[in-house]
Amino acid sequence: MGDCEIPELEGEEHLIAAVKHIVKALGSKKNLTDDARKILAQLGTQLSTMTTTIANETKDDKISEIEDLLNTVEEKIMSWEDDQSMIWDSGPEEASEYLNAAGEAQKLTERLERMCRKKDDDEYNLLQRAHNVLQKAMERLEEEFRHMLVENRQPFEPEHVSFRSSEEDVVDEASIISFGDESIEDSIHRDTVSRASEDYIIDLINPDVIPDLRCIAKLMISSNYDRECYQAYTSAQKDALDECLSILGMEKLSIEEVLRMEWTSLNSKIKHWVRTMKIFMRVYLASEKWLGEQIFGEFGPVNLICFVEASKASMWQLLNFGEAISIGPHQPEKLSRILDMYEVLADLLPDIDALYSDEAGSSVRIEWHDLLSRLGDTVRATFFEFKNAIASNASINPFAGGGIHHLTRYVMNYVKFLTDYSETLNLLLKDHDAEDPSSLSPDMSPTMEEENKSRNSSSGISPMAHHFRSIASILQSSLDYKSKLYREASLQHFFLMNNIHYMAEKVKGSELRHIFGDEWIRKQNWKFQQHAMNYERASWSSILSLLKEDGIHNPGSNSISKTLLKERLRSFYLAFEEIYKTQTAWHIPDIQLREDLRISTSLKVIQAYRTFVGRHAIHLYDKDIKYSADDLETYLLDFFEGSPKSLQNNSRR
Repeated sequence: MGDCEIPELEGEEHLIAAVKHIVKALGSKKNLTDDARKILAQLGTQLSTMTTTIANETKDDKISEIEDLLNTVEEKIMSWEDDQSMIWDSGPEEASEYLNAAGEAQKLTERLERMCRKKDDDEYNLLQRAHNVLQKAMERLEEEFRHMLVENRQPFEPEHVSFRSSEEDVVDEASIISFGDESIEDSIHRDTVSRASEDYIIDLINPDVIPDLRCIAKLMISSNYDRECYQAYTSAQKDALDECLSILGMEKLSIEEVLRMEWTSLNSKIKHWVRTMKIFMRVYLASEKWLGEQIFGEFGPVNLICFVEASKASMWQLLNFGEAISIGPHQPEKLSRILDMYEVLADLLPDIDALYSDEAGSSVRIEWHDLLSRLGDTVRATFFEFKNAIASNASINPFAGGGIHHLTRYVMNYVKFLTDYSETLNLLLKDHDAEDPSSLSPDMSPTMEEENKSRNSSSGISPMAHHFRSIASILQSSLDYKSKLYREASLQHFFLMNNIHYMAEKVKGSELRHIFGDEWIRKQNWKFQQHAMNYERASWSSILSLLKEDGIHNPGSNSISKTLLKERLRSFYLAFEEIYKTQTAWHIPDIQLREDLRISTSLKVIQAYRTFVGRHAIHLYDKDIKYSADDLETYLLDFFEGSPKSLQNNSRR
């Protein structure tokens, strides 16, 4: 076989040498004879015929080679057309063979596209076959791609991630906070969610299939089936995101459904929403974006587009819920929950800007920022509605027992709870200090004007401090009005003493002290002490006047009239029994205040009684003294318990 090749090579060498000689000869001659021209023309024709023959033979060989390859590829691709099982479930070897076959189909298609010039060429027919084979392969790969994404999802367990929810419910003394004359249960409570220092990335799908997914994506995109690949990915991941929200307890609710919801149910929904936002944004979406980067990272902005398209529906679901809350009625009991929503949105702003940083995500960023602004407006409107509700709270009947009114408890627990949102409230209430609280109720202007003067004399107080003091003034004005519902002046002062003392103690024993300031506390202490003194004066002045010397002497003499003395004592006992019956029903919830007022009353009453009876003991018989000083002192211990009693059957004869 070697001997046969040598002459051929020698012949080619002679041919090449002859051609070189001709070229050299032609280069040295400027003019050619007719014979030379004729010989060269014949040589050119012969060479052209030889070249065409060789080219045709080469082309036929290539077409034959391509057809053989296409037959092999087509056989492999079509062998799976009627098979309902999934290729990648059949093992890595089968998957690799199919992927290689699909890659060959792509190469053959590109090769034939370069060769094909006319529709009636043999290459065109092969190109049509190659296109069909490639399309079948891409359709199958799209199906496999989606199937792998779905079947290899990792179970999402929110309780195992780094964000956990812990409720810190505020419970007041009676476990029921009341507004006006109506009870409102569970109106103040808050969810707090701890924040991790960085995103917690988890594997949303089995990491073992990432390389296969990346290979499929690369082949589909390079074969101009990028749209089909993206659609398969976004469709699968959209379903995964929906499932995540369902696991986190978020239902798909329209704005109208949210607006129609009762507060108890809505309250629970908001708590779920706040918790979901933290976990969904910082854990799930961050992991979703990372997954896309692993699969599509080498294809530029494709990953971001897929991420936005996959997550947009879930984001609209969450943001639409927030939108419904922002346009709902501005009920005071909702304020803490709306503040929770505002704070979680503000807290997640950097995450949103990072996740949706490109142009494709601009709509989500814009909507997020808009909702944050609207919720801020809702917080302000709800806060001012709270102030209006205090000012407009009206009562027809006096509060039983002169104790601490439901409104006082509600308002003070409300503002105490709002201290948890100091930073946010100071931000949102900034530049809203110009509101004149006295305009809320014309009947309350004296107290309001006094508070305004105090405010104007204090420079540098925070917006929240200004508004909290305004709320306290509105509350006191409302209490002043409610005190007028009592017929007895003593009970009016008693009621105000109780409520102002409660306000002062609530501020003094909490974070409110830093907001209201010690000067405010001293002022309220002075106020309730004045009301305590006025109570004693209104309650006991007329009774203690019975223990004075005036009017018990015989006419025109300095001698004591036993008859008048006995009558005076009987009047005292009757008055004491009446006040005992009345004021045992009055209530001072604060133990220390109750004890202090008993002691103060006892010092005045018992001392006056001892002195009076001791001075006139020689004129009195034992039967004239219905109660001893010790008896009266013991009876005074029954005062202000909120349980009416009577001395009519307890007297000793």
